Amino acid sequence: MRGSTTGYRHHPQLERFRACSAPHAAIDAYLGGVHDESVARGYDFDRSKFRRAVLPRRIAVTEGQLEYEWDWLMSKLRKRNPALYRRHRGTAKPDVHPLFRLRPGPVAGWERV
Repeated sequence: MRGSTTGYRHHPQLERFRACSAPHAAIDAYLGGVHDESVARGYDFDRSKFRRAVLPRRIAVTEGQLEYEWDWLMSKLRKRNPALYRRHRGTAKPDVHPLFRLRPGPVAGWERV
């Protein structure tokens, strides 16, 4: 969105950030949470890819969208990382990133279901 990204520039999930009043800050806040989680898990997430950001106004995400994304992730983990799949398969509803506010509703209209 700043023009320097080479991949995932047109991914449908970016619609949730484009709809924000401050899309760059929202993406930076999201990536900050991803970075924090990666450090906690011992991964090396490139901190130079985003700026520190004050959490902008929270983005609404529907319960249907969360369920859809969780099911998709679990199907990928089942094939690619069975041990991680087994560790999380009992989780009915995962925690959402602090940027998001969970609300009732269906899968997002931009999602390819």
